[in-house]
Amino acid sequence: MKQEVIPTHTFQFIDEILAQHSVNLLSLNPQKKLITSFAELGNLIAQQNIDIQIITTVQETLESIVNAQLKNFPENIFWDFDFIVSSMLRQALVADEGAVPFLKAFGEKMVSLTEMFGINTEIRFRYVHDFIYGFDWARWVQKEPQNRAYIEPFSLIFFDYLLAKGKELQQRISHGQSSSYKLCDTGYRNPFSFSREPKDEYRLLTYLAEEQLIPVAVWDWNTSPVWNKPFQEMRQQLALKLNIQPQKH
Repeated sequence: MKQEVIPTHTFQFIDEILAQHSVNLLSLNPQKKLITSFAELGNLIAQQNIDIQIITTVQETLESIVNAQLKNFPENIFWDFDFIVSSMLRQALVADEGAVPFLKAFGEKMVSLTEMFGINTEIRFRYVHDFIYGFDWARWVQKEPQNRAYIEPFSLIFFDYLLAKGKELQQRISHGQSSSYKLCDTGYRNPFSFSREPKDEYRLLTYLAEEQLIPVAVWDWNTSPVWNKPFQEMRQQLALKLNIQPQKH
C-alpha cells in the first residue's frame, strides 16, 4: 500500500503548482472539459507495479516539464498530459540505458525545447499545442514516412530533431531571414496565415478535436498517433470555414 500512497501525494503536488498559477486546465478531449489530474495519472502509474525510484523520477521529470511550460508558455490553453506520461513510461521501461537515465534525458530535452521555443527567446511561440498534439511530428513523419512512421511523437529522436530545428530558426531570425516567422502585433510569432488569438485558437482546435483531426490525442493514455492525414491543409481550410481572421503583423 505504501508504494501507492507516496507517488500519488507527490503527483498531487504538480496539481497544486498549477493551481497556484491559476491555470484553467482545459482538455482537448471532446468528452470532457478539464484534463486528467496529475494525482489521477500518478494512480495509473502506481498501478503498473514498478520500482519506486522510477515512479519518483517520473514525478520529478513531469514537475520540471510543467514548471518550464508555466514559465515559457504562460498563455498556453490546453494542458493534456495523459499520453505524454504513458509514452515516457513505456519507453523508459524498455530503454537500453535503463529507465531512470532515460527519464532524466527525456525531461532535460523537453525542458530545453520548452525554453527554446517559448516567450523568453527570440522565437516567442505562444502555445505548445503544435508540439504536444502532434502537428509538428505528423509533418516531420510525412517527409520520410518509410523511416519515421514508427518513431514516437515523444521520442528522444524527434526531440533532437526539434532542438536542431530550433537552433536553425534562432539563427534565421537573428539574421532577418525568417519572413514566415514575423512577429505579430501581439508580440508572438505565428507561422500560420490565420489568427491564433486565444479565442481563435480555442475554436479551431476544439473543432479539429471533435472531427478527430488531431494527430496525437494526448488526452487518451492509450491513443495511437496518426500522421497520414493532411492535417496542415485541413487546419487551414477549417480556419477559413470558421471565418477566423488573417493574422495581423
